[in-house]
Amino acid sequence: MRRTPTETAASTRKISRRALFLGGSQLAFMGILGLRMRYMQVEQADEFRLLAEENRIRDFLLAPARGLIYDRNGTLLAENEQTFRVVIRKEDSAELDSVLIKLEELIGITAEDQARVRKELKDAGPSAPVIIADRLSWQDFSLVSANGPALPGVTPEVGLSRYYPLHEDFAHLVGYVGPVSSYDISKMETVDPLYKIPKFQLGKFGVEAKLEDELKGKAGLRRVEQNAYGRIIRELDRQEGQPGNNIQLTVDHKVQNFIHARLGGESAAAVVIDVETGDVIAAASTPAYDPNLFVRGISSADYKALLENDHRPLPAKSVQGSYPPGSTFKMVTALAALDSGAVSPEETVRCPGYVEVGGRRFHCWKRSGHGNLNLVGSLRHSCDVYYYEMAQRTGIDKIAEMGRKLGLGQEYDLPLSGINSGLMPDKQWKLAKRGAEWVVGDSLNASIGQGFVLTTPLQLAVMTARLATNREIVPRIVKSIDGVEQPVLGGGPLEINENMLRAVRQGMYEVLNSNRGTAFASRIANESLRMAGKTGTSQVRSTVVDNKEVPWEQRDHALFVAFAPYDKPRYAVSVVVEHGGGGSSVAAPIARDIMLFSLHGAVPPLSDYPSAQQNTIRERFRTLPLIGNDAERDERSQA
Repeated sequence: MRRTPTETAASTRKISRRALFLGGSQLAFMGILGLRMRYMQVEQADEFRLLAEENRIRDFLLAPARGLIYDRNGTLLAENEQTFRVVIRKEDSAELDSVLIKLEELIGITAEDQARVRKELKDAGPSAPVIIADRLSWQDFSLVSANGPALPGVTPEVGLSRYYPLHEDFAHLVGYVGPVSSYDISKMETVDPLYKIPKFQLGKFGVEAKLEDELKGKAGLRRVEQNAYGRIIRELDRQEGQPGNNIQLTVDHKVQNFIHARLGGESAAAVVIDVETGDVIAAASTPAYDPNLFVRGISSADYKALLENDHRPLPAKSVQGSYPPGSTFKMVTALAALDSGAVSPEETVRCPGYVEVGGRRFHCWKRSGHGNLNLVGSLRHSCDVYYYEMAQRTGIDKIAEMGRKLGLGQEYDLPLSGINSGLMPDKQWKLAKRGAEWVVGDSLNASIGQGFVLTTPLQLAVMTARLATNREIVPRIVKSIDGVEQPVLGGGPLEINENMLRAVRQGMYEVLNSNRGTAFASRIANESLRMAGKTGTSQVRSTVVDNKEVPWEQRDHALFVAFAPYDKPRYAVSVVVEHGGGGSSVAAPIARDIMLFSLHGAVPPLSDYPSAQQNTIRERFRTLPLIGNDAERDERSQA
């Protein structure tokens, strides 16, 4: 069909409009393409020139600053110090031999280090950095940086490393960090990219390990441009890591330092607890070690010396040590007997020096006997026969129940390594664990803190705090995380009859403040600070020994627990001196000094001590290696 002239004209106009639209679109596209080509060829010419010849953009993780750890007063217990190092990556190590020769000339890296670098590069992934030299001086670091063009693939880095300014004092509490190992990685369900940074430090022990997630922070990112030789051309972008959270502990560094100084070379432990809050003011174990030795990997010789030391410096005895409590346990037996109605505070028991059960004699420490004693007198003189009688009347299950109520046989939820739960045995325990029935002799031994009963210094301090307050004191060691106060746990009533507790506290008071008490020599002269406590001596052998006649490791442990001031308790203290001998002669004087230092917050005045002892005390304090000014300490001790 032929089109009419009108239809032909309309079709022509329509085609012309489409052609114009299509042509305009093509022209616009070509214009944009031309502008983009001009932008890339002219304005970005320098950047693309640098990216030519096999230049590459690389991303590197940046280790964040680890969170700091403080004591309750804001004193640093764990901080970060700046360190300098140089690293190389496998994919950038084509000229490794010449690089190592040059570094040997510049900073004197040893043949041993060179062999280590070769081995680590062989085992490492293509982009995993390997440390050539660490902890360089500023001068050596500057030499490497200045000679960068002659050291292809070598990257100088500035980092942070953990440092413990108080050295031994908090080794067992704060713990230490160390380089991430393959063993550490194997224990992780998910591996944080941070741990792939070479020699990245993670917590290995103590608070550092238990609060690792809070302390480690989050990785940052560094984007750089490198050429074919591994040399960094420029830094394109840098995002710093997120620092870890700061931790404030409940401990007081001055009290902790005093305890370490006072315990001296003994194999011992001591704990101080605030009886109102449960805050652990100090938890010391001696001897200790410098945690800085572990930060970069302790030497075999140093570690062997620690392992072979018979005073065991590595364990945290304050929470890991497990000891028969000896006579410090007698308050538990006494309260169990009172609570069960087996005895009244006024009733007396005659002590002839022993009791015979099942054809076997169980002796009192005083072989001639104490005569007739009531509850207060039994604590004052620490009479064993009284408690043998209470055990027979009460039974082990009631005693164990009271022990648990007072905090024994429990593992407290604290961010510390290897916390020991001790042992508060009963009939069911022996049947399950030993496959044997409980016998009366077991109860007699347990009643005086021997036999199967085991406690830690921390548990003994908690027990004493609960005796002082009749409240469920729960120990706390973290005061705040990133400025957020942590809750005080427990504190509810124990629901022990207060009259019974008054009788037990009176007995503890007379241990120190009656001239016939077993620790009268360790009393506090200041009436407003009078202390109540209990001595303990626990056997480490099944037979009674003369401590002077046997080797150190066979001697009895010396123990003491106390709270003060008696009228308004503030602190509870426990002291255990391994193989120290008598609790009254060894542990009690130490506990008194610790208590007075805790109450004063400094070396106590001599007026707090009996006048006959003041010259001896002055000389003792003068020679203690304490933190602070020696002149101030001397002035204080003479006040």
